[in-house]
Amino acid sequence: MRFFSMLSKASFYVALSSIILINCSGSSPNDPKETVISFFGAMEKNDEAALAHLLDLAELMKNSKTDYAFQDDEPRVFTSPVQIIEDLTGEGITKKRWFELQRIVNRAEVVGQSATVEVTFIDKKTSTSYMTKFGLHIVNEKWKIYSFRAS
Repeated sequence: MRFFSMLSKASFYVALSSIILINCSGSSPNDPKETVISFFGAMEKNDEAALAHLLDLAELMKNSKTDYAFQDDEPRVFTSPVQIIEDLTGEGITKKRWFELQRIVNRAEVVGQSATVEVTFIDKKTSTSYMTKFGLHIVNEKWKIYSFRAS
């Protein structure tokens, strides 16, 4: 009798573990807000590989209308994904500018396979804040940032 009790407990734990694994690693993508938080963490660590996985670099290269670094009125045009990664790490203009400011990752709004995440940048010296929305979409079952100024 005790053997069957132990067997049913073991079966229960195996079933529970399977359910947890399916839910955790299943087909649902991660939270877009968490993707943006991870993005800033990768920038801080200069983790180029992580940035490449968090960004839709092909889509970011299409931006030719605005400069997302809050630096210039004239947009910078990137001709390769490497230039974008370099801009977001080390001594890149965008990294330097964004990390001079306090960054607050606000709410995410998800609509199907797309999302926007509000990000507020605050310049404590001038008491100026800049609010933008990062655009994300699902690529290969993961949220990727495709715009730093989504409409």
